[in-house]
Amino acid sequence: MNQGENSPSTSEAVPGTSEAVPDFMNVPVGALNSEIAMLVNVLLFKYRMKEPVTKADMLKVVVSDCEVHFPEILLRASEQLEMLFGLDLKEVDPINHCYGLFIKLGLTYDGMMHGEAGVPKTGILILVLGVIFMKSNRATEEEVWEVLNVTGLYSGMKHFIFGEPRQLITKDFVREGYLEFRQVASADPVQFEFLWGPRAHAETTKMKVLKFVAKIHGTDPSSFPSQEVPFLFLLSTFVSWDQSRISYGLTHDTTEIKQFS
Repeated sequence: MNQGENSPSTSEAVPGTSEAVPDFMNVPVGALNSEIAMLVNVLLFKYRMKEPVTKADMLKVVVSDCEVHFPEILLRASEQLEMLFGLDLKEVDPINHCYGLFIKLGLTYDGMMHGEAGVPKTGILILVLGVIFMKSNRATEEEVWEVLNVTGLYSGMKHFIFGEPRQLITKDFVREGYLEFRQVASADPVQFEFLWGPRAHAETTKMKVLKFVAKIHGTDPSSFPSQEVPFLFLLSTFVSWDQSRISYGLTHDTTEIKQFS
């Protein structure tokens, strides 16, 4: 099940890290990494198949020795889905313990082309929208790539999860109306800049984007004294974003998880 952010009112998001989870907060992260990575891959596979996922489906992924830590595994997997891919994991049927993935912030496009076997790229879109907002509503191409480079995304280089990002941000997101990419008038040498596109303005708000970035960084958005400061926070935030991605060993290869579908 994959939809926009406006999910049924009966659905409940998986609890965030701000909530107290005293029973398993002391579990070493390294001990659960492989289980978390596999669960994330299974959930992404279900998302691509447009299928809901049950708790029973997810428990198939967890080895018996780690089953007691399933709540912690689910919590951390949901954090990765949110932070890396811009997706919310919500329980849509509490009776049957059925979950669905929903695109965050009211956005309705996940960056995946029809029939593509890749992963949702909403997290990249939110990141670029955040950079634009924090750079006074327009960001040069250089400023955007400065942030993307910190996360391990480089123009012309295929990323091991997201593929080649230049086509995505200068063509795909522009074609879908989320970004504007244009030449800066009178700039010498020639320079290009990004702005929010009409679809971004229609579907989400700058405050929602700022709150998302602040949540990842563990900061209250009201504490940002200026737009330049959160831009610097953004760089440090997504350094951790990339390190988390590597540590969990995520992949877009679904060959290992089809047995769970």
